[in-house]
Amino acid sequence: MDQINNSIGRRAFLRNSSLASGGLILGFSWLNSCKPKVVAAEEVVALEMPKTWSELNSYIKIGDNGVVTLIAPNPEFGSNVKTSLPMILAEELDIDWEMVIIEQANFHPEKYDRQFTGGSQGIRRGWPGLRVAGATARQMLLTAAAQQWGVAISELTTENGIVYHKASGQEIGYGELAVLAQGIEVPEDVPLKEIKDFKIVGHSKKNVDTKNIVTGKPLFAMDHKEDGMLIAMIAHPPFGKKIKSLDGSTAKSMPGIKDVFTITTLQDDYERNGFDTTTHTELAVVVGNSTWEVMQAKKALQMELENISDSEFVMNGWGGKSTVKVPAGLESSENHLKKMEEMGRKKATVLRKDGNPEKAFAEADKILERTYTAPFLAHNCMEPVNCFANVTADEAVLYAPIQAPEMITGTIAARIGLPAEKIHINLSRMGGGFGQRAYGHHLVEAAAISQKVNAPIKMVYTREDDMTYGIYRPTYTATYRAALDKDNNLIGFHVKGGGIPEHPVAANRFPAGAIDNYLAEGWALESNITIGAFRAPRSNFIAGAEQAFLDELAETMGKDPIDFRLEMLERAITKPVGENNDYEAERYAGVLKLVREKSGWDNSSPSGIFKGVSAYFCHNSYVAQVLELSMDGDMPKMEKVTAAIDCGVVINPDFASNMAEGGIVDGIGNAMFGEMSFKEGVPDHKNFDTYRMIRHTEAPKSIDVHFVESEVDPTGMGEPPFPPVFGAVANALYKATGRRFTKQPFITDKPPLVG
Repeated sequence: MDQINNSIGRRAFLRNSSLASGGLILGFSWLNSCKPKVVAAEEVVALEMPKTWSELNSYIKIGDNGVVTLIAPNPEFGSNVKTSLPMILAEELDIDWEMVIIEQANFHPEKYDRQFTGGSQGIRRGWPGLRVAGATARQMLLTAAAQQWGVAISELTTENGIVYHKASGQEIGYGELAVLAQGIEVPEDVPLKEIKDFKIVGHSKKNVDTKNIVTGKPLFAMDHKEDGMLIAMIAHPPFGKKIKSLDGSTAKSMPGIKDVFTITTLQDDYERNGFDTTTHTELAVVVGNSTWEVMQAKKALQMELENISDSEFVMNGWGGKSTVKVPAGLESSENHLKKMEEMGRKKATVLRKDGNPEKAFAEADKILERTYTAPFLAHNCMEPVNCFANVTADEAVLYAPIQAPEMITGTIAARIGLPAEKIHINLSRMGGGFGQRAYGHHLVEAAAISQKVNAPIKMVYTREDDMTYGIYRPTYTATYRAALDKDNNLIGFHVKGGGIPEHPVAANRFPAGAIDNYLAEGWALESNITIGAFRAPRSNFIAGAEQAFLDELAETMGKDPIDFRLEMLERAITKPVGENNDYEAERYAGVLKLVREKSGWDNSSPSGIFKGVSAYFCHNSYVAQVLELSMDGDMPKMEKVTAAIDCGVVINPDFASNMAEGGIVDGIGNAMFGEMSFKEGVPDHKNFDTYRMIRHTEAPKSIDVHFVESEVDPTGMGEPPFPPVFGAVANALYKATGRRFTKQPFITDKPPLVG
């Protein structure tokens, strides 16, 4: 076993260790990367609960009958952390998985250091802390048994929640030992299992919420109801405009309507945090008895609008304070493209420079250049944006789908005038997130509305509200250039990327570090259209552009696309350029080699089948994909995707495969169809009748996922499989049509798909 010093963890344990309900409760600090998980009691078949069961946040609880509960502080939105994280704890604790119960905690900053789900960080951050938590509990139980029997700890073993002394034939369950362990000092050092000895981690377990989901048990904020609860809906102006006046007299006279008014959610001088992202800070509100009545009344609102003026606000984000400028004007997608083309011809900010790229391009025998573009994208979570709020003079109680509750509490407090400790956010399961639910404007709105009407309310967005409100994936462009000498050797590489209102360039990622003369530049344009995190931010565009360009470059150089990538990675392994390369070239090459083998890349394809390859590193994980498609007239049919993934130790293989499959299908859909466009500040798409999503028949017929066997600490899976598939689609389409695809969505990249 590995030995790990538990000095930090020990302080956390000492701070929180206590005896309750007849069992040992071991607390651990979330700041130390401990991430919990959640299970329902019904999932444990024939499991008898302790007579007294206390719900304590941020604790491992061992009941007097050996039942173990982990209270999960982090919200679940489909990444299956509620199942996978407890598997880590149960592994090190060495307990029967059937004896583990998981309970979802509500937001409680005094007891949790990090209640955030996002960035593919759940497993990565939870891994070390949960291992220590489980191993420390096990060590204390072993100490109690050794004292009870008068033997050395080294003579004891554990299995499935029982301590054994094989020499004497004695055994005792964790439940009995929990009482005896009350006075034992938390150990300074604890042994961790060898990964090769894992019995739970690395083996698939069922989603602990599945039964509740399929049987319709309340899990979501939309399920929450209280006596006297009213329904609220909002209406907002287009981007670039604001409400001048509201006539709600007709709406207010309609059946079931209680009130019509406007609210301001953020004051102009409010210093925002990184997730206080919203354009529409003044809204029209309709409150009534039922959803249908409120929807009908909302249609009768008469809003007089006026243009906004140039403005700015202070944001205290991850990089410190900055001033965000919001320009006036009614923006249109056509003008966006023109402005981006203009910016692409101007000087940009140098993000990284190796060697002398200017000289390389000046002396090049041949220069390959290609520009790629992608539109704004809407998140389109299947669960509508919603929030229950009941604000009184003494407290505010909210039920909400939210990824980052700690980031919105201060905003709510400032808006409704209550101290943060009086704001209670109950965390519900989310019906999708994709980054959108990191932004908590809907909680602020619901709280302000409840305070205004002095009643509990449930605020619900229609699909049109959601799709036109903002927090989109930015629109991006990137121009790639490659300099070749007379022998077709690559002597220079240049990427210049920009967007509205941010650029997508990751300057220190591959192929940086593999080319002597390398230049990366970035630029951005200000906008009043709100953007935010979207599954694999920035990577979701730049990966596809980069990988499409590398394929074209390989063809120009007369090389196989995988061979070409591996040659560059070999250079990055043996003689890397620069010191800030943020990827491990060996692992990057490893997924390419694995996907080559598993996809049969070197084998001839059946007639009418065309392959495209892509590989990318983001969120600490490496993914390579080979996509196979055929053509049905002028439309591609996705036949198969083979994926090779290095995400370190795989906690739950089925879940990891599920995340890869979902990311691949989502990526294909956005590459082919996803687009949000604007005309005079008004989104062109307001519902799924015009905003094109991938359909069942358009998904690949099969997805084959393979994981690199590894003992490296686990990393992310929610986002890494998403970005590379954009490039795989583009490269396979080229093989099928003879035409390079550079403009997303590909379905609108004219001329028609047939070359």
